[in-house]
Amino acid sequence: MARVYLSLGSNLEPHRYLRAALAELRTRFGAIDVSPAYRSKSVGFDGADFVNLAVGLDTGLSPAALNDWLHALEDRHGRRRDQPRYADRTLDLDIVFYDALVLDGPGHLQIPRKELRHAFVLRPIADIAPAFRHPLSGLSMAELWAAFPVGHEPLQVETLPD
Repeated sequence: MARVYLSLGSNLEPHRYLRAALAELRTRFGAIDVSPAYRSKSVGFDGADFVNLAVGLDTGLSPAALNDWLHALEDRHGRRRDQPRYADRTLDLDIVFYDALVLDGPGHLQIPRKELRHAFVLRPIADIAPAFRHPLSGLSMAELWAAFPVGHEPLQVETLPD
């Protein structure tokens, strides 16, 4: 089993779609670790605020199979793939870490994800896995977050009602 950390985000009805994604992740993978959710400005385009969180889970799926499963989950919840890469979306699910694997594969499968340089990805992972070490830098998520220029990308805690 591999320990995996995912980034989940939405800026179209985010409470609805993030709750649905969490329910499907729990059904497929069992117990999962879920970070607090954070609201932030969209990055790369002018759109509604995103709500992001992180999930830690254990899986026997390969990175490619997990990525395919996550894409199918996005698609089941209305993810449009005929739009620009940076656009509004119901769900955006990415594998940020897969154990200590480093991979640059097909279908935007990049592990670790470069988006970790953004607060909306780093902070939630640091919340649930502060001791986890980046496979390239060797720094822990807590160390990376402590060094982050927090005022650069403000985050606001967002409650996801049940």
